[in-house]
Amino acid sequence: MRYDQNDRESKNVEDRRSEGGGGFGFPGGRGGIQIPVGGGGFSLTTLLIIGALMLFMGINPLDVLLGGGGGGGGPVQMPQLPRAERTATQRNPTEIPGLPGSRPPAGQAQAPSSEDDMKVFIGRVLADTEDVWKNVFSGFGKNYKEPPLVLFSGMTRTACGAGQAQMGPFYCPLDQKVYIDLSFYEEMRRKFNVSGDFAQAYVVAHEVGHHVQTLLGIAEKVQELKGRTDERTGNQIQVRMELQADCLAGVWANLNHQVKNRLQPGDVEEALNAATQIGDDMIQRKMTGRVVPDAFTHGTAAQRVRWFRTGLESGRMETCDTFNTSNL
Repeated sequence: MRYDQNDRESKNVEDRRSEGGGGFGFPGGRGGIQIPVGGGGFSLTTLLIIGALMLFMGINPLDVLLGGGGGGGGPVQMPQLPRAERTATQRNPTEIPGLPGSRPPAGQAQAPSSEDDMKVFIGRVLADTEDVWKNVFSGFGKNYKEPPLVLFSGMTRTACGAGQAQMGPFYCPLDQKVYIDLSFYEEMRRKFNVSGDFAQAYVVAHEVGHHVQTLLGIAEKVQELKGRTDERTGNQIQVRMELQADCLAGVWANLNHQVKNRLQPGDVEEALNAATQIGDDMIQRKMTGRVVPDAFTHGTAAQRVRWFRTGLESGRMETCDTFNTSNL
């Protein structure tokens, strides 16, 4: 992608990496159970019991009390926190025209390597999402509320519970924030052979796509629908929502390039490779050696590629209606 020192960095990046683990998580449930230590109403006896459990499990209680811990690692998967989409009986809330204009790509850029470089890069990508979605929302009479993006290491507190590096990047609709442990990008490169600056931008754009869904009221409606279904049907609904976020990421990339001429040769291929490698079927096959379609929550590699490409080629949100189609 084409960025230089004159490009704006978003002021909405919240860096929590120095905070370490951000809370003690016991295994069990999505993201574990977060127990706030200190000042949260625990008695001295309770704190001593927790401390003894930590020592038994090989964890230094001082590391937790002083904000230590952290560390990435763990299997790479996309988030499975509450998010959503619309029902077929309602008017499509994404029937919005794109932005005009076009400029050709040129050149080639490498992905940022160090975490400091990545922070700057992600800040610029987030700024671009702010500019594009602000213009799109204003085009149909709405204000775009910019989402904070939280950088963390290992674990952090969120309104959706404990956020862990093992979850991969995710969006929490309850606090309307995007969360990323930068070690995820190294995991993508090492385990899934995904690299490149536009592949990294695609991940951010996908999570911001969930924020767009939340602001449009799509997330709430889909969450209500999922609450009335069984797990298998709920997973199918979730797949449609995730594919729409992929499509919205493509829409953003198209409109951003039209205005700022960001894309370079090879960028699109990087993003399509990322979409391929993090398809549910690809991840399941690599992690377990078998594919279980009923457990899909994000879509197959082919579906993710198709919907990202749909948004990228059209630049129009109305093409991202993943709910009124029988052909995902």
